[in-house]
Amino acid sequence: MILSIESSCDDSSIAITQIKDKKIVFHQKISQEREHSSYGGVVPEIASRLHAEILPQILEHTQPYFKDLKAIAVTTEPGLNITLMEGLMMAKTLSFALEIPLISVNHLKGHLYSLFLEQEAIFPLGALLVSGGHTMLLEARSFNEINIIAQTIDDSFGESFDKVSKMLGLGYPGGPIVECYAKKGNDRAFELPLPLKSKKDFTFSFSGLKNAVRLVIQKQESPNEAFMGDVCASFQRVAIEHLSKKTQIFFEKNSKSADSWKYFGVIGGASANLVLRNEIQKICDYYGVTLLLAPLEYCSDNAAMIGRVALESYLRGEWSDFNLQVKPRVSSL
Repeated sequence: MILSIESSCDDSSIAITQIKDKKIVFHQKISQEREHSSYGGVVPEIASRLHAEILPQILEHTQPYFKDLKAIAVTTEPGLNITLMEGLMMAKTLSFALEIPLISVNHLKGHLYSLFLEQEAIFPLGALLVSGGHTMLLEARSFNEINIIAQTIDDSFGESFDKVSKMLGLGYPGGPIVECYAKKGNDRAFELPLPLKSKKDFTFSFSGLKNAVRLVIQKQESPNEAFMGDVCASFQRVAIEHLSKKTQIFFEKNSKSADSWKYFGVIGGASANLVLRNEIQKICDYYGVTLLLAPLEYCSDNAAMIGRVALESYLRGEWSDFNLQVKPRVSSL
């Protein structure tokens, strides 16, 4: 069995994965959303302190499995430096005390493998990663060949939802809140600009759209529920249209490739958005590609996906040494 730890942002999570059959025999995640809600976003110092309190509490429930553990895995990149450190310190301590290998896991690779929990991975495939920190198009040929094709040049898709929610005074996290309000609104109430409309490349950008929403809100002297629903619906429509158009360019390029992929995944916390899932499904249907989705409970940050990646590393004998350090920014997968 492999014990895995996730603390890259504001979710404290530990999981145990069985090596022989990939089964998740233990998984617990405790979110810090309530503690950060009043700030409209994650406060790193608070998140770090809460990890220091919560992770040991979760770890207590895993002690019956200690005798069967073969490795300790931990997220080391990318993420918030001081929250990643909390997980790494626990992982190093466990690895040393139990005298078993330490495995470093890339958080974004974890999101890709959330598609393959308790099952074999499928390659090659394309993927759209949408979260609070990242918006990327990925192309994966194997476990060790995952390429970043494109990413946002400013705000991420998930971050833009958080900021719109904050501007409307609706709280954090913004993704599910904005999606909920959008269901009650008119998505054509406001004609917001489609980002990078004339660009035929893969690049994403959400800062201009976010600013356009800010101007709409500023013009409204006394926002009511109907207004907020219309703003959320209009913003969500354009944000998802932007993602869809860029993703369709990616599909078109793939369709002309001799080694094209036939599977496409939508991953990351923001992949739980049902409107986004529906739009990407339409693109997949048009190109004859199978859409892969993680279970809703494993879309956001979790240790189970970290354990799934660690299992592959363990089988390949890819360990880390005790000089292992965290890396806040992503360079490659």
